[in-house]
Order: sequence, then C-alpha cells, then structure tokens
Amino acid sequence: MNSTALAEMFGSRAAEAVLLHLFHYGESYGRAVSSDFGISLDSVQRQLEKFERAGVLVAMRHGRTVVYSFNPRSKAAARLRDLVAVYYDSMSLEIKEERFAIRRRHRSKDKPIIYSKE
Repeated sequence: MNSTALAEMFGSRAAEAVLLHLFHYGESYGRAVSSDFGISLDSVQRQLEKFERAGVLVAMRHGRTVVYSFNPRSKAAARLRDLVAVYYDSMSLEIKEERFAIRRRHRSKDKPIIYSKE
C-alpha cells in the first residue's frame, strides 16, 4: 500500500493502518491490523498504545485479546474519526474490498457454533 496523507500526517503506515482499520470495523486488535495491512505486529501494537495514551482510543480485554476502539468520551477522538472518514471515503471500492475482506467480529462466547450438513 502506498503512503497516503494519513501516513504522512501521523508519521507511519502503522498509524494509517490502525486508524483506517478502526474506522472500518468500529473496533479491532493488533494482529488483525497487522495481517490486513502487511505491517509488523510490533509496529501496530506500539501505535495502538500511543493512541491509547493520547486518549483517542480505549482498550478492552476479550480473553487474551486486547480490542481497541475510538474513545467515545473524547472530543479529539471524534474529530480524528471525522478526519479518517475523509480519507476512507476517498478510497476506491477495490482497495476497500482488498483491505477489509475478512470479517473481524468476535464470536460471543455464548453463541452456538452451527455446522452445515453438506
């Protein structure tokens, strides 16, 4: 993926990937961002922690996975989300389908697994 204005503004492809991933899915975790954007997990995790320390992201633990989302109580997070929306909306459908093809929602622990009879 080529560098965009988001990467230039925030100084890294990892920052761009984290913001776009969170905007698209609403919440995400490091390994998903790393896998979808082909960026090292370490870089992604450092960026998630930076955004959390800045107060624009919040983290919640789901088992062993730490899931991040935009901080709903932060005005800065709301403005950042609006900024990311500008870049997300300008992405072509092909790029969106390529980057966000995998369903990234956690399965509820009480939700039954249904097997098809094929």
